[in-house]
Amino acid sequence: MIWGLFDKKKSAPQAVEAERKGLLDGLRKSSSKLAESFASVFTKEKLDAAALQDLEDALIASDMGAPAAHSIAQALVDKRFSRDNPNEAREALAEEVARILEPREAHLDLHNGPKPRIVLVIGVNGSGKTTTLGKISKQLTDAGAKVVIGAADTFRAAAIEQLHVWADRSGAAFVSSAQGADAAGVAYDTVAKAKAENADVALIDTAGRLQNKTELMAELAKIVRVVRKIDEDAPHETLLVLDATVGQNALSQVESFRSVTDITGLIMTKLDGTAKGGVLVALAQRHAIPIHFVGVGEKAEDLRPFQARTFARALVGLT
Repeated sequence: MIWGLFDKKKSAPQAVEAERKGLLDGLRKSSSKLAESFASVFTKEKLDAAALQDLEDALIASDMGAPAAHSIAQALVDKRFSRDNPNEAREALAEEVARILEPREAHLDLHNGPKPRIVLVIGVNGSGKTTTLGKISKQLTDAGAKVVIGAADTFRAAAIEQLHVWADRSGAAFVSSAQGADAAGVAYDTVAKAKAENADVALIDTAGRLQNKTELMAELAKIVRVVRKIDEDAPHETLLVLDATVGQNALSQVESFRSVTDITGLIMTKLDGTAKGGVLVALAQRHAIPIHFVGVGEKAEDLRPFQARTFARALVGLT
C-alpha cells in the first residue's frame, strides 16, 4: 500500500477481503465489548432517551470520548430500526463512525516524491514505535523499495538491537552508533548513506522521552537541522506512533508531541490487545492529522493501511 496499490500476489478483491478480515479479527476485543452493550440498547424501533444515554455510555466505554459519543448518539435520534434485523442499527452506527473517520483517512505513499524519502518516526517509549518502523521497512522492501534504517533512538540499547533485527529481516541497510551517542549524528549518517546508495526511503527512529520535553525538543530540532544540510526539505514525513491500549491518554500524547514538532501522520498500534479501539474515533474528531496505519498484530502485514469505512464496520462487529 505504501509502495504500490496491492500486493502483486493478490487480486484487488482478495486484498480488500484480507484487509476486512484482518481488521475484524484485530478489533474483536473492542467490537465484542460494544456488542455486549448494544444488546440492551437496540431493542426498539426508535431509540428513546434512556436507550440513547445507554448508547453514549457504551461508546464512551470504548474510549471514543464524550464529544464523539454524543454526536454519534444524537445522529441516531430520528432513525428507525427493524427489530427483525439487528444489523440495521449497527449499519447506521458504523455510518456515523465512518463519517467522523473518513476526513482523516490518508494512505502513505512513499513511492512518489523526493528520493530518498526521509521519514522520522516518533512516539513515546513502549508505543510500538520501533517495531512499527521495522514493519514499514519490511513492507517497503518486500515491494521492491531500497531502504536505509537509522537507529537514532540512542537512549535505549534495546531499540538499536531491535531495529538491527528488523533491518536483517527486511534486507534494509542499517545505520547505528553506541548507546548514548549523538542521535542527530546517526540521523545525518542515515540520510547520507541513503543518498549515496540511491535508496528510496530513509526511516529514522527517534527517542520518546516525553517526561523531559525540553530535551526531546532540542534533540528533534537538532535532527531536523542536520538532515536539512543534505536535503533542505527534510524530513518529508514525521509519523507519530500511538498505543491504543492507553486509551484517552493517546490524545494527550498527540498534544505533547505537537508542541515539540510538526506531525504529518498518525499510526495506531496494538488495537488487537485492547477493548479501547474507539480512541481512534476520538483522535479523528479532535485532531486534524491524517491517519495512515493501524496495527492489529505482530507480523509485518498486520500493520494495515487505515481505511475509515472498513475500520468503522469492524469496530461495531460488522463484516
